[in-house]
Amino acid sequence: MWWRCCLRPAGGLHVARSVDVGCASSRSWGVQRSSVGRAGRLWAGLAGVPVVFPQRGEVAVTASAGSVLCPPGWTGIVVLGGAALVTVPEAGLVGPVRRALTGCLGEDGVDLARLSERLEVREVLGPATLAYLDADEFVPCHVGVDVERLAVGDRDVSGLVAGVDERDADESGLEEVGSGVWVVREGGDVVAAAGYRTWSGVAAHLSVLTAGEFRGRGLGRVVASAAVADALGEGLLPQWRARPEASRRVARALGFRELGSQVSLRVER
Repeated sequence: MWWRCCLRPAGGLHVARSVDVGCASSRSWGVQRSSVGRAGRLWAGLAGVPVVFPQRGEVAVTASAGSVLCPPGWTGIVVLGGAALVTVPEAGLVGPVRRALTGCLGEDGVDLARLSERLEVREVLGPATLAYLDADEFVPCHVGVDVERLAVGDRDVSGLVAGVDERDADESGLEEVGSGVWVVREGGDVVAAAGYRTWSGVAAHLSVLTAGEFRGRGLGRVVASAAVADALGEGLLPQWRARPEASRRVARALGFRELGSQVSLRVER
């Protein structure tokens, strides 16, 4: 899938911003600033052109044929902390997309219904929530279950992936992790596993998968906790991107905060 691709250099830059509405002063925002800043730098680096993630209340739109915020030829929107970074495939879409986004940006995402009234949107991927974790907010999960670390590509992990629905396996991205894989076994078989991919040397993008008949027991949280602990030990920012509510609940239980969202649009030119 497109979000697993590597950053590709591209030329051409145009940045447009809306009115700055200022920074929030709430205590919760203060707690989140560290994660928002690191995540913003991460996503800006994936835009494919030199750009800075905008400040709270702003929208930055840039033309980038090499963006990995979205599939090639699509428009990618990443919202973090009430600000949005948007990449479009060609300069002619910068103005229309910026104008269409006016009034459609919320604290953690875009009003797609309203946006679709202003743009000819042919297809949508997402949205998926983006959640991040600072070390001092981590809530480890220790429930007396033995957790084992396996190497990437271990055949027992491959057996877990092969035994679940193809869509679930693809959604998890477990086969593409670059870390070790933390697993829980039942009767010798791996029934839950988690690992992460390192993005741009900044973030640890979590992948978690549990066999269907073993879901609802908290095993996903157990293996994810082990993977998160390792990522934090490596100085990485844990990132949890998810659409299903069940996955989002696991992230929140570990201390992740949902700070924004990611969505891709195929816009008619």
